[in-house]
Amino acid sequence: MKWKEESQRKQYGKALVELGKERGDIVVLDADLSSSTRTADFAAAFPERFFNAGIAEQNMMDTAAGLAASGKTVFVSTFAVFGTGRCYDQIRQSIAYPSLNIKIVASHAGITVGGDGASHQIVEDLAIMRVLPNMTVIVPCDSTETYKVVKSIAKTKGPVYVRIGRSDVPTITDEATPFDVTRAPVMREGKDVTLIGCGIMVSKCLEAAEELLKHGVDARVINLHTIKPLDEKTIVRAARETGGVVTAEEHSVMMGMGSAVAMVLVENFHVPMKRVGIPDVFGESGACDELMGKYGLTVDNIVEAAHDVLKRKK
Repeated sequence: MKWKEESQRKQYGKALVELGKERGDIVVLDADLSSSTRTADFAAAFPERFFNAGIAEQNMMDTAAGLAASGKTVFVSTFAVFGTGRCYDQIRQSIAYPSLNIKIVASHAGITVGGDGASHQIVEDLAIMRVLPNMTVIVPCDSTETYKVVKSIAKTKGPVYVRIGRSDVPTITDEATPFDVTRAPVMREGKDVTLIGCGIMVSKCLEAAEELLKHGVDARVINLHTIKPLDEKTIVRAARETGGVVTAEEHSVMMGMGSAVAMVLVENFHVPMKRVGIPDVFGESGACDELMGKYGLTVDNIVEAAHDVLKRKK
């Protein structure tokens, strides 16, 4: 399957500029990475509402908290590895606990950072952020959905973590595709097995469904863009109707999206399940495609997992 590929960061920058024109309460902070995160677009248009905190993420989060407490809607950006792990205490104490109106949009997540290696390849951020009370956690599947996510979260109160990548990703949604933080859209209907993906892995789930169809397997595909709060109804319904689930994420299998789905199914409806994700290891430097292959994040890995689930169904 061939899709146009585009940068999620580009659409983030575009959405920020539009928000800045629409609303005077929007302010943006960055940790000296604005050209990479694309908050530089907002800085160029609204320099008086942009703040470069320098390489001081902890200070940036506390500054954001002060601005939000004074009534601003604050967008904060840096690389995901720095925007979650380095300043977890500040996020917990100053943002999540008081439930302030701060949107952390972190780029360069996962192993698709590529050559920067394990020091920059955060594969634990969903686990870190989804455990925080009051925190909404979103992983857009493509650039179009990223734009909609940014425009949507600006209208809602409370802290949000949005995870986007460095590399261009296939565009599998369009302007007419709705985004609702409470609903996980079914991208493809199917009756034999359900493939649940988030982020870049949604397109791979769609490709895997096409491959499975060649073998007589009718796979349903769900875009679980919101990891918290989970659309439990859609997950449980899919499990009941197809009898098996495969999850796929560019994140550690330890306490990521797959673990969240597993917890829902354990409590509601037991079916055979397989998680496709990064094993309990750190990443390494390499080309994106090579790393995706090494760590088991390919279409073939999803197909293999689906066949394993189908065997256990019988």
